[in-house]
Amino acid sequence: MRVQLVTMPWHPIDLPSLQVGLLHRLVRRARPADEVTEFHGSLRWAEFLLERSAGRLRPGDYVSVGSDSIFHGLGDWVFSGALYDDPDWGTARLRDYAAARDVFIDTALDMRPYAADFIAACATEVLATRPDVVGFTTTFMQNVSSLALARELKRRRPELTVVLGGSNCDGPMGHALHRNHRFVDHVVRGEAEYALPALLRHLDEGTPPVDVPGLCWWDGELSRANTETRRTVAPADIPSPDYDDWQAALEASPVLEYVHPKLVVEGARGCWWGEKHHCTFCGLNGSSMAFRAKPGQRLWEEIDRLVRRHRLLDVVTVDNIIDMAYFRDFLPRVVESGWDLRLHYEVKSNLTRDQLRLLGESGTVHIQPGIESLGSRVLDLMDKGVTGARNIRTLRECENHALTCSWNLLYGFPGESAEDYDPVIDQIPALVHLQPPSGAHRIQLERFSPHFTDPGLGFGKRRPAEMYQHVYDLPEDELADLVYLFDSEDAGIAGRAERRLKEAVAQWRAGHPHSRLLFEEDGEDLLVHDRRHGRPHTTHRLTGWAAAALRRLEEGRTESALHRLLADDGHVVSAAELGEWVRHTFRLGLLFRDGPTYVSLPTWDAPVRMPDGAAVAG
Repeated sequence: MRVQLVTMPWHPIDLPSLQVGLLHRLVRRARPADEVTEFHGSLRWAEFLLERSAGRLRPGDYVSVGSDSIFHGLGDWVFSGALYDDPDWGTARLRDYAAARDVFIDTALDMRPYAADFIAACATEVLATRPDVVGFTTTFMQNVSSLALARELKRRRPELTVVLGGSNCDGPMGHALHRNHRFVDHVVRGEAEYALPALLRHLDEGTPPVDVPGLCWWDGELSRANTETRRTVAPADIPSPDYDDWQAALEASPVLEYVHPKLVVEGARGCWWGEKHHCTFCGLNGSSMAFRAKPGQRLWEEIDRLVRRHRLLDVVTVDNIIDMAYFRDFLPRVVESGWDLRLHYEVKSNLTRDQLRLLGESGTVHIQPGIESLGSRVLDLMDKGVTGARNIRTLRECENHALTCSWNLLYGFPGESAEDYDPVIDQIPALVHLQPPSGAHRIQLERFSPHFTDPGLGFGKRRPAEMYQHVYDLPEDELADLVYLFDSEDAGIAGRAERRLKEAVAQWRAGHPHSRLLFEEDGEDLLVHDRRHGRPHTTHRLTGWAAAALRRLEEGRTESALHRLLADDGHVVSAAELGEWVRHTFRLGLLFRDGPTYVSLPTWDAPVRMPDGAAVAG
């Protein structure tokens, strides 16, 4: 059997598809007689735009539509005209949507005329390998481009078997994709490591796939959806990905000069925190929350093999949360290896100073710690299991260990109020030397999140997000099963509080590149050099117990706890004197206050900072 694995726009063009890499290795292992090939449609689309536009539409434009516009559906809309055989389909609705929200759509409009010809070219290239089965992986904005190509492939070769899988196919979304698109033969819902080989066996034998858990298939003209399984794929059954075809395609591509390619690895699936306390707004992991992790030794061997084979040192892990055992059995191996790796990791924001130090020593350069807020009450509403003070400590330690920290400041939670945000907003000017969020964003209702599954949490009214009106030509009751994002009535802050928050974050982002707040030891004294944007440049000298107190507050303390610690250290200071010093130091902006807890803000190091957007492909 000839199996062609396909990833379509808008997969990131600097990364191989982990799903394609895993399934390539899986099929070869389970069915060694099969011929497996790959089609990297995302890379082809970037090439196509570059060539057909005579260099006007560049890979940076691909990123702006494919990654930066996910919540407006621009990437899917680019291909919806090709799916529905109408170059103008959805354009009027998109223009109205964009005007109402001040969304920039010119780049997407420029791309739309090339989409139909691109789909035709893709079909020709895919069919040239004479596949028996074409399997698409779809996540985020890959649905419409995948459906457009699947439709064209079946138009040209009706006997071809088309299979869809990936995160967009989880749960009811997969069945809706199947029943609304007759040209899709099968949809794999959930993990594919067990399901795909079982499906291929049925295709070989010509038997109905009634026993493949979660699979959607056609019984005549009836779309059937097999019951999904609770069984998860064991780490031992998850293969190491094969990226040989991807690298060959990238190295032969004119797009190569525009990107910094990275490898993708997977150490764990699911979320150990979500198993206990599912963050209320988060829909990631879908129906597969159960946490599983490869042993650290195996993960290291996998990375070592991939780095040696592909000669790439940037490694992105797709784990939703790091396995805490990796601080014992994986990261130390990375440190000991001597490899000059640049790792990218998602972590929980309550890591200790030593854990963050180990990440830095291992070559980790970029983390996503899921900070989300700096106010403890809002964090409680999210069920994050962390405080605002702890999040400040994480931001500070990221500076100390040269860790780039990506995070969003989220708001709009049922039960929040302006009083939850005012103390944080008032303190943001003192935080300008720490890495700012990407912005302040109102949460959106995500399928599989507690907010979605339990209307009693505050989002009782919901409908498919308005952006899908310019993406799909389907009735709302079908969209309700198909889509991931939903609109609901706004909750939480609005009006003045919302404006204040957004303005404060914008000022934080603007002032950050020019701001420093640095510790320096001068004998037993402690100097703090304040070079923050918007404040007079000055140097504070702290001596005796005051220097000790500021150091002690790096871990975050209440006044009473700080007083006890200073006394234990042999410092004589009254509670009243200490309280006055704390209030004075807070007014200087050297402390962050989260309820009764104070955290010192100066850092011991200041990493080199790149201008905003400097790393985006041209």
